[in-house]
Amino acid sequence: MKLYTSQVLLLLACVCNLHVCNALLFFQNWFQPVENAVVDTKTFLLHDRVLRFANEVEVFEESRHDLSQTIAQLNSANIKHYSQDPHNVPVPLEQYQGQYILRLYDWNEKLENRLALKQQPSFFEFAFTIVRQLEVPIWEKSTTHKFIDVQVTKSQGEELLSLLSMVYSGPDDFQSKIMILDLPQSVYETFSVSELDSGDAVVDDISTNAEIFFKSYRDLDTIYSWFDLLVDTYPDILQVEYIGNTFEGRPMKALRLSVHSDSKVDSIKTVVITSGIHAREWVSISSSCFILFQLLSDYENGNLAVRRYLENLDFLFLPVMNPDGYVNTWKNERLWRKNKQQTYNPRCAGIDIDHSFGFHFTTGYESPCSEDYAGESEFEALESYNWDNYLNETKHSHPIYAYIDLHSYAEEVLYPYAYSCDILPRDEENLLELAYGLGQAIRLKSGKYYEVLKACEDKGADLLPSMGAGSALDYMYHNKAYWAFVLKLRDSGTHGFLLPSKYIVPVGKEIYAAIKYFAAFLLSDKYA
Repeated sequence: MKLYTSQVLLLLACVCNLHVCNALLFFQNWFQPVENAVVDTKTFLLHDRVLRFANEVEVFEESRHDLSQTIAQLNSANIKHYSQDPHNVPVPLEQYQGQYILRLYDWNEKLENRLALKQQPSFFEFAFTIVRQLEVPIWEKSTTHKFIDVQVTKSQGEELLSLLSMVYSGPDDFQSKIMILDLPQSVYETFSVSELDSGDAVVDDISTNAEIFFKSYRDLDTIYSWFDLLVDTYPDILQVEYIGNTFEGRPMKALRLSVHSDSKVDSIKTVVITSGIHAREWVSISSSCFILFQLLSDYENGNLAVRRYLENLDFLFLPVMNPDGYVNTWKNERLWRKNKQQTYNPRCAGIDIDHSFGFHFTTGYESPCSEDYAGESEFEALESYNWDNYLNETKHSHPIYAYIDLHSYAEEVLYPYAYSCDILPRDEENLLELAYGLGQAIRLKSGKYYEVLKACEDKGADLLPSMGAGSALDYMYHNKAYWAFVLKLRDSGTHGFLLPSKYIVPVGKEIYAAIKYFAAFLLSDKYA
């Protein structure tokens, strides 16, 4: 059967998926120049990209019938396979079987230039639209590097690649790569053996020794117990502050590090560091805790630079901004993103806290089932509401000067604004100087390159305005802090959100280097 390209595009899509059909109808006007091209419908369904993906998945699935070789390879690296420990995994791994992390990327500059001349959407724009209409989870996206990482089943991956190949059928028009083939194993490896064996024993054994605490990721109870131990160890300079309760009744706890007497509080500027706003981003939480511990340790050991920082700045840490979601990643769904708040849809819980703040808040674009659901009104997420109330009550006694929000993954330094790429931030020249300085501090420490970007480019606000709306970054920058950044930590996609625990300390060290640079910048003669 012979059909014109645009007819095939719409016919197959509308049969398969009404939402994708609507998306393609929206884009069809841009693809009129190819309407006269005659194609074979089988070309789309049997495209090399689809066949390569299907073949790689099938080979992997066949290997699961005989795991001896896989287990031997893992054991040689001192790693267990999850099948060797079937009863000691906190989350049900079967929910991730048959799912893969697929990267779609476009490195064809000639194609992009050709599309631009014809005022047609780029591959990235088109792929982003199709992915959202298929409602597959997006792990990461980069408008600068033009890739999207998605979590798909075999059938979803085949459908996605087929739809994209309808328009971008050339062998070099776009590329695809499976980033994580064994998702259950990757999930399993983020849990430590000690956590799996006895959570109570871990709490009992935790000390302020960094080698012990930062050997593994820690659950919420362990982290909160560690907070108490730190306060007991440093009672004169560290205190826990209560932010409010979550939907499920858990406390939000911040730690204030201040070496000053109460009489000097009004003149001391505060640096705020938050993390864990998205529950699955465990390395952000471990890094926040690492920074706190290192500041305490270096101050106690007489480090002159750190003593200068703490004598002139207070630090406020909120390491677990999303306690309910974080607990859920330890008990039910390791890849959960939102909080656990009830929505108007009883089947779909959770609000994306990082879209719920009251600065350029936007609603109506997402259903409660979406990972990006912002709620129906600003500050509807209890965590953002509690944080706003707390900051409004404490701002006058603890003036906030700077803000860092830790996320993963992508290895990026992001600066305001997230909601729009058309709005320039204040003092942009110095903001960029600081952003590049943060990246350089990381590079000098570990050799890792963190790219500096506008937050709107990372969020995708240049593609869809709601993607950058209501962010914590913009809210803090506009209302509270003179300087504000997001640091998206390791890695660049090999592990994604499932960064193994062996990277906790290396990532912590490079981000600590960035924070020390930040403090030195704030205290320099130019900005003090």
